[in-house]
Amino acid sequence: MKTVPLGEVAQINMGSAPPSLSYNSVGAGVPLIAGAGDFGKENPVQKKWTTEPTRITEIGDLIVCVRATIGNLNWANKKYCLGRGVAGIRSKNDKIDLNFAFHYINSKKNELVKLGTGSTFLAIRKADLEKFPFPDLGLKEQKRIAEILDKADGIRKKREKALQLADSFLRATFLEMFGDPVTNPKGWDSLPLKELGKVSTGTTPSGQKNAMFGTEIPFVTPGDLETDTITKRFLTKEGAENSRTVRKGATFVCCIGTIGKIDIAKNLSAFNQQINAVEWNEYIKDDYGLWAMKFIKKIVIRQAIKTTLPILKKSEFEKIIMPKPPKLLQNEFTEIIQKKTGIIKQLKKHSEELSILLNSLTQRAFRGEL
Repeated sequence: MKTVPLGEVAQINMGSAPPSLSYNSVGAGVPLIAGAGDFGKENPVQKKWTTEPTRITEIGDLIVCVRATIGNLNWANKKYCLGRGVAGIRSKNDKIDLNFAFHYINSKKNELVKLGTGSTFLAIRKADLEKFPFPDLGLKEQKRIAEILDKADGIRKKREKALQLADSFLRATFLEMFGDPVTNPKGWDSLPLKELGKVSTGTTPSGQKNAMFGTEIPFVTPGDLETDTITKRFLTKEGAENSRTVRKGATFVCCIGTIGKIDIAKNLSAFNQQINAVEWNEYIKDDYGLWAMKFIKKIVIRQAIKTTLPILKKSEFEKIIMPKPPKLLQNEFTEIIQKKTGIIKQLKKHSEELSILLNSLTQRAFRGEL
């Protein structure tokens, strides 16, 4: 596909940091986008404002991260001040359709990252962004392609929304049945975690011993928690003996680094030292334990020592109090979970298939085959 430099068809507005003394969190002035940390799913999330804005977006501009997490995109739904970690993209003389540009730039993140320079944080210069190749297509053709990709992406987003609603339903059901386990409004008997199950901290076997890592037993790290992806690393049986394992159904809680990430052990699994695991005893059903910890995570986060790498020691983690509702009620909740699991799996499968379809359509579009 024939291309032209992005700077020929788009106005690129590189961000510039306002004076630090102009920052505030009370809404005075113009909302500031410093970088990808201020991005939401589609539009920026307002955290700070500045009374001395430098570079300003217009409503409808495309905002691209040009520092650290290069290539992330958001839409300007209002006027924002652009910090030095972002740039605004606007059509020049109606030469590009920004919806088309969104899909194209989103598909070229890896190439954008390669343009980054710097030792501490990678960053793209304005000259590099202006030279970045952009499809040389008429506006009508860009709109046609963007409409196809928007429809495919819209269907995918609906599936994601359905998944969110399913999760919200289970959260609401849990609260109705048990109440918030942090405040325990129903007055259930409560015990520390160490009396509700076996609490253990993971370990990592020596990477210098080839016999430790293999293909047999999943080795869970914080990056594997709260995802639907397959565990990236596995241990041999010998490796598992030199690590720590928990049974299927145990609850994982990250207590070092990304504090509070929670998941369930999907199989017999080993896990590293950043994670504490709870293998629930006869008082607690696995499903209730997992969902209770999703609420109790706020305590985990609050009690963590705020060092360079936040940490909550096992000795403090196992003191956390959790309600112990009647087993019959926990069984009822498990039945609800099991009924919804099939629906959720189907929705996830559809969402994954739609993501693959969107990626295929995108690649075809930018090869000139759509």
